Amino acid sequence: MKRILLLVAPLYVTASLGISASALAASPFPLRMELRVPFDPTAFPSAGRTFMMYELYLANFSGSTIDLRRIEVLDADQRAGQPVASFEGEQLDALLQSSDAKSTEDPNLRRVKPNETLVVFMQVAFDAQTRVPNRLRHRVITGDSSLEGAIVDTHHTELKVLVPPLRGSAWHASDGPSNDRVNHHRRGGFMVDGRLSISGRYATDWFLIKDGALQKGDTRDRQSYYSYGQPVFAVGSGTIVTARDGLPDNVPGPVETFQPAIPKSLQTITGNTIVLDLGRGQYASYFHLQPGSLRVKTGDYVHSGDPLARVGVSGDSNVPHLHFEITTSPNTLAGEGVPYVIEQYRVKSAGDIWQTVTHELPMRDVLVDFGPADGNAN
Repeated sequence: MKRILLLVAPLYVTASLGISASALAASPFPLRMELRVPFDPTAFPSAGRTFMMYELYLANFSGSTIDLRRIEVLDADQRAGQPVASFEGEQLDALLQSSDAKSTEDPNLRRVKPNETLVVFMQVAFDAQTRVPNRLRHRVITGDSSLEGAIVDTHHTELKVLVPPLRGSAWHASDGPSNDRVNHHRRGGFMVDGRLSISGRYATDWFLIKDGALQKGDTRDRQSYYSYGQPVFAVGSGTIVTARDGLPDNVPGPVETFQPAIPKSLQTITGNTIVLDLGRGQYASYFHLQPGSLRVKTGDYVHSGDPLARVGVSGDSNVPHLHFEITTSPNTLAGEGVPYVIEQYRVKSAGDIWQTVTHELPMRDVLVDFGPADGNAN
């Protein structure tokens, strides 16, 4: 699904830029910058590591420009010790997005003007042997001062264990969880009811691949795409809170010439949609479903693994695929995206070897085998 582009980079631990203690002590007043994390992260495992992804907001409330030099991430329960992550120089530039529409290539992006807010898209990763702190604290270092704050929990929401939303091999995790600059899910935000949220923070667009291709035949024929018509399954047991059908499929084609079948709006961009209440404030959303394929209606109770619908190309979708995400709201696009893990799947690694993975979240661009259907998809 297309989203508003925003930005970050993976964890880097870097050397100091040589900012002296005397420089940090030069200002006689506290730094007039607000540090805020609007939604705390939840640590999740993938590829043998533990990740956290979240956004740090920096707002300049002073009357002058603030020169941002470095951002450090620390264990909030240890007053001393080395940062668990540090970002500066070009690495810091890759994290920043300005509220005043500065270009992401602007060399002065670290010069925060009065009344300007920067969004810092954070990803912190820990090796399997490393202890993950229970809380994180942030330190911002400028040209003449420093500030600490924005303490966050690292296990904010329950990490649900789900069954796969699809079956078969091989499914490509297009724009799956990552901090890559071009990941439109991670950088995407929607303003709903006066509040900005990133429902697709951990979303994935799932495409079925055969012989390295999405389809065979006419690119404008939706039936030529391997994903089209594939069954979609309940990832857990719960109640269907949204089951929207009746929106037409689009004619597939290149994004440059794509024209949706109906005008785009917040009500139509997700296409035919199912939202499943997983309990404890978490909801599974399935977008772009095939019209007429929904097997459930609002209020139905489904069991884990039950077939729900089929993959289509409705809404803001130029190629058949399943957009899947877990959020904190039953209202489409209004919730915050939260991580989860899949009970078991296989990942293709180097040398075309399939490796079994349990209780992890597939990251961006991995090739996944979800296993055979159990016969309930007919």
